[in-house]
Amino acid sequence: MTRQGLLVPQEILGTISTPATVMGLPPRSATSTANYKKLMTHLELHGIGSQNCASFESMKASSPTHLRSVALLPTSHSESEDSDWNGRLPSVLNKFEEITEAAKGKKIVMFLDYDGTLSPIVDDPDSAFMSEAMRAAVKSVAKYFPTAIVSGRCRDKVYNFVQLSELYYAGSHGLDIKGPTKWPKHIKAKAKSVLCQPASSFLPMINEVYNLLLEKTKVIPGSKVENNRFCVSVHYRCVEEKRWNRLAEEVRSVLSSYPDLKLTQGRKVLEIRPIIEWDKGKALEFLLNELGFADCNDILPVYIGDDRTDEDAFKVLRDRGQGFGILVSKFPKETCATYSLREPSEVKDFLRRLVEWKRISMKS
Repeated sequence: MTRQGLLVPQEILGTISTPATVMGLPPRSATSTANYKKLMTHLELHGIGSQNCASFESMKASSPTHLRSVALLPTSHSESEDSDWNGRLPSVLNKFEEITEAAKGKKIVMFLDYDGTLSPIVDDPDSAFMSEAMRAAVKSVAKYFPTAIVSGRCRDKVYNFVQLSELYYAGSHGLDIKGPTKWPKHIKAKAKSVLCQPASSFLPMINEVYNLLLEKTKVIPGSKVENNRFCVSVHYRCVEEKRWNRLAEEVRSVLSSYPDLKLTQGRKVLEIRPIIEWDKGKALEFLLNELGFADCNDILPVYIGDDRTDEDAFKVLRDRGQGFGILVSKFPKETCATYSLREPSEVKDFLRRLVEWKRISMKS
């Protein structure tokens, strides 16, 4: 593969930041800066020739339990650093009034990731079920605000998890978008059925790579290859750490014959996607346009997600100067988000508070 396949995890960069402020985070200590330079030098010197090492460390760092065990990370993580991060990226539950103040006279449009946001991260991706309480919270949100699920999962699969027909669904990291089958009263974009699949021409190639990866990874116990229609996910959450290098090698060996596909990484998952100018940020913009909000100043988009792929959407909102990104994470990360939540249970609490605020404001 080309240098494009070299992965640098957000978790590493979240702990080893540059001396200057990056993505709204304060500068770290001299030790952190030295480690950051060491990391950058390592990646520059070993870009193509040492992808085994880089991929292993990247895969290792994608697990929260390994965040502080990676060799290139600082040996300690001070409470002051957590405090700095919380100051730069405060909990939206503690700053809820800022959201409601910004929402006055505007229409909230809600975008939600699925895994790690509406459901917990679990060992078996087929068992990532959302709770009934979370489903009720999302249903209530959709009653008052246009709501979309934007996930790396296959659209049909994430719909089967959520089971709410009044939502927009953007699967495969936004490469497969479909509108509601049951239209809420507040949505005016009923005139046409929304369907967007910008990577349709890649389907035969994606299926071919999926079958090759199924065969190649058979020898690695615990690995799971998931066909998400417009992308392929290789999960290694249940793979022994000593086998991670082998798994990365097998994935790269397949992709070396497919220059039109790229390798990205999420939380204990390697993802193969088409090389096209489309991501969750593009999906957000597409949906705003379909809803008739493309050039509106009286809307407030809110995007909640936990993964590096959600950063594309956070960046769109930041660059628009409109709306808020909310990162779901217990650990400091480099991010374009404005606020944070620690886990799905806090996402549920936030959605409930937002609905209650809307109900009260409508009465008054």
